[in-house]
Amino acid sequence: MSRKRPSGRRKCGDIRRRTNFRPVRQRFLIVCGGERTEPNYFRHFRAPTVVITIYAIGKSPLEVVKGAWKCRQEDRRKGEEYDQIWCVFDRDEFLGQDFNAAIALAHRHHIQVAYSNEAFELWYLLHFSYQNTAISRRDYITRLNTLLGHLYAKNSETMYDELEPRQSEAIRNAERLLAQYDPPNPAVDNPSTTVHLLVKELNRFIR
Repeated sequence: MSRKRPSGRRKCGDIRRRTNFRPVRQRFLIVCGGERTEPNYFRHFRAPTVVITIYAIGKSPLEVVKGAWKCRQEDRRKGEEYDQIWCVFDRDEFLGQDFNAAIALAHRHHIQVAYSNEAFELWYLLHFSYQNTAISRRDYITRLNTLLGHLYAKNSETMYDELEPRQSEAIRNAERLLAQYDPPNPAVDNPSTTVHLLVKELNRFIR
C-alpha cells in the first residue's frame, strides 16, 4: 500500500499554538527635566504592551540627556536594553546654545527628545486651540485656568485624563506648529514642541 504524501497543511491545533502568543513588550525610558508636571502626565498612559520607566531629575537639558545616556549604559551592563529612550525638557530660562546642544547630544546618542519652547504647558494649550504666538509662562497658567474651568496645578495627577479626549487635536496643532519652522531652531522657535512625537509613539502600543 502506497503511503500518502504529506499535504503540507498544518492542523488547526498547530495554528492555534502559533498564534497564541503574548506581544513583545516595548521598554521606554523617559527622563524628565521637570520634577512633577511631565512625569505625572506620562505615568498615566495606559499602554499594556509598554513598560515605562520615568526619572525626574529636575536639571538642565544637557544634564537630562547625560542622565538618560548614563541610565542606558547601566542597563546595558546588566544585560538589559531600552527600546526607546526619550528626554523631556523645556526651554525655560536655559541658555539657547545649551538647549540646542542638549538636543544635538541626544541625537548623537540615538536618544529622542520631546522638548517644549517655552514650557510643557504649551502642549496642554494645544489641546484646546492652535497657538503660534509667544506668551509668557504666567500667561500659560492664566489661559489654562480658563480653559480647564479650574485652577491649574503643575503637580496635577489628572491632566492626562482631563485632556485625553482632545489629544488628537493637540497632535494636529503641534504638527502644524512645528512645520512652520523651516529650518528649525528649537532654542528660538517660540512657541514650539515635539512632545506629540513621544505621545504618538506611546499611542502605537495602546491596545
